Amino acid sequence: MPETHYHIEIESDPNNLITVEEFVNYFAKDLGLNEEQLATLLLAVTEATTNAIIHANKSNQSKLVKVDVKVENSKLIIKVIDEGKGFNPSEIPDPTQPENILKDSGRGMYLMKVYMDDLKYNVTSEGTETILTMNI
Repeated sequence: MPETHYHIEIESDPNNLITVEEFVNYFAKDLGLNEEQLATLLLAVTEATTNAIIHANKSNQSKLVKVDVKVENSKLIIKVIDEGKGFNPSEIPDPTQPENILKDSGRGMYLMKVYMDDLKYNVTSEGTETILTMNI
């Protein structure tokens, strides 16, 4: 049985996204996930990490982004934890609405919701946990 818990911490610098991609590749291979699952995970985890770095931590390199991964009952649970002030997910504009279609940003949450089996946010006093769940 492969390891069922993985963890990485990065400074809030967009250049560290490659480290997160390598981390996703590592645990996906370790868990025997297929190419489609890997592609889906790469998309969702990099979107969540990008949001944590840019929107939550404001690219402040003294703030960390933590990615915590565990397997529980055939579910892969990934928490992307930032040190930001938090936000209200319902206030994020829907990127499928005509007035938002051409905007440069705002698709990350939508893509995570579409590609993951579950997406939740847990706002704490230390920051926000973006919780991605994939059935495996």
